[in-house]
Amino acid sequence: MNREEIWAAVETERHGLADLLGALSPGDWERPSLCAGWRVRDVAAHLALAPSVSTGRALVELVRARGSFDRMIHDTAVRHARRPTAEIVEQIRASAVSRRLAPSTKPLDPLFDALVHGQDIAVPLGIERVMPLEPARAAADHIWHRGFPFFAQRRFRGLRLVATDVDWSVGEGEVVRGSIQALLLLVGGRPAALPDLSGAGTAGLTARLS
Repeated sequence: MNREEIWAAVETERHGLADLLGALSPGDWERPSLCAGWRVRDVAAHLALAPSVSTGRALVELVRARGSFDRMIHDTAVRHARRPTAEIVEQIRASAVSRRLAPSTKPLDPLFDALVHGQDIAVPLGIERVMPLEPARAAADHIWHRGFPFFAQRRFRGLRLVATDVDWSVGEGEVVRGSIQALLLLVGGRPAALPDLSGAGTAGLTARLS
């Protein structure tokens, strides 16, 4: 995908997420997401907040989180999640056409966020949200090579990940097969992908994701 195609996919996914979130009940917003310790509300708030984070603000928040990147991401989302749900939805919708990037990210990072966080929200609520194949493949390839904070190549060393619905494979070793959607969730660290994967390499995946 070229840069324009990536941003077009980001716009589509953000609009879709705003529509999904706008249709949720108050109780749905409080349900646990696929992210441990995150409610649906928190994930949505992270999506609403991310495009507006400046380098200066990120540094302040990192100090506030005592240098922990994971704590910073979680705590900023939880604080932002105190806003009314309608405001969070409108922020996501308004960000659809924005090309602002959070510090140290590239356009494929917000695409990954929209695709995977969409599943973090939809799956626990029993909502089917199918990822488009080409954006999912581009995002999976990006995360495989990205390093911090996923370190996918190190985490899945000794495995070969093979998509069954697009031409995509990475790594060497015992094979793990699945749709590109399931493999993107896997390299993004989501155990929810495991039931949709097959192959000899699946035996030790649970331990790799802990």
